[in-house]
Amino acid sequence: MPSGQLDFIPAIGTADFTPQQARLLAPGQPPRPRALRRARSTWDREASFPFANYADLREAGLLALCVSQAFGGEGADFATYCMVGAEIGRFCGATALTYNMHICSTMWTGVLSDGIDMTPEQRAEHEARRELHFSRVVRDGAVYAQRSPKLRAAAGKAPFGTTARKVEGGWVLNGRKIFASLSGAADYYGILCTEDRGDQHPDMRDTLYIAVPGKAEGLTVTGEWDPMGMRGTVSGTLLLKDVFVPDHEQLMPRGVYYRAAQTWPAMFFTLSPTYLGVAPAAYDFTVQYLRGEVPGQPPVKRRMYPTKQIAVAQMRIQLETMRSIIWRVIHEARPNPTKNERLRLYAAHYTVMEGAKRHRPAGDPHCGGQSMLKDLRLSGSTATRAAVRLMLPWTAELILDRMGRETLYESGERDE
Repeated sequence: MPSGQLDFIPAIGTADFTPQQARLLAPGQPPRPRALRRARSTWDREASFPFANYADLREAGLLALCVSQAFGGEGADFATYCMVGAEIGRFCGATALTYNMHICSTMWTGVLSDGIDMTPEQRAEHEARRELHFSRVVRDGAVYAQRSPKLRAAAGKAPFGTTARKVEGGWVLNGRKIFASLSGAADYYGILCTEDRGDQHPDMRDTLYIAVPGKAEGLTVTGEWDPMGMRGTVSGTLLLKDVFVPDHEQLMPRGVYYRAAQTWPAMFFTLSPTYLGVAPAAYDFTVQYLRGEVPGQPPVKRRMYPTKQIAVAQMRIQLETMRSIIWRVIHEARPNPTKNERLRLYAAHYTVMEGAKRHRPAGDPHCGGQSMLKDLRLSGSTATRAAVRLMLPWTAELILDRMGRETLYESGERDE
């Protein structure tokens, strides 16, 4: 078998993989942590964090997946992360969603920052500081959380509500972050905030990206986490009250995040691989169920009914559509994409989010009442898919709004 080929179909589909990608996706390797299958229903039932999966990811070195090889990491590029993230999502949506938050902290600080214009002083500052953050991940197995920001603030259209005031030796942060995944589980929280200059005119250009230690004085995790979906992400609320953070905890130099949001739209696409992963999980279960091949279930075949055959065909068509468009955009991802590349990125995100949401309803009526059982694979990612359209900063509705507006208006155009 050639080094870039696999003898199974991964979540991303079949392709001519690089040797690195084939190695990361190979059967028996993470991204299939050993604990994935035995405990995901427990985490969903208890709304508890999948610590066992993270122990496996840490042992395999996958917490450093997007850390440059120069700093001791795997050095995976954007496309390779998307493939790995999709494969994790195929087995445990909660692990994939939270892993994405960790990866964002290393990817934004790493390969994305490499494509952003900085002054020589900013570049030197960034190199020194990211060496510290990367060493924590590589040497200590530290987990960084990254809160998915609101759309306008994330895209550099409005200031963040959380503020950072400059003091001697660092910053003092105040504010609140809701839906903060990995609450209580992360070693560091990547906080996006607006610099408080002492006036009443906060500016999105003054956005700061700072790592707050999980045990920092003044940081509190609060709120009961009992949602309909994404229960294993444990996305509580972070309260920051006069939290002092040293200068070296900045993940990007002052003002650089604003430029990143303007030049790297693909940085907000990284949730899509999770949902691409949960779609083939639903498809695989449906095929197994109709063939009577679900482990632990009676070997009753239900494949002879035309309605079920049509349903499987429709699921496969939708799955291949999702795979095709996501494969293209993850290889197009770059700073300052063309208008067509940016619109295609939006289209891919919408296609994957909506496709994942529809895969469960397609499988339900054809797998009967047993599809509701939490110990079966079809149910394992149901709650995650239920919340798919609500995930900021790119919800399905906001993507449609952006696509329509940016198609009909060129940059800077306004109606009189």
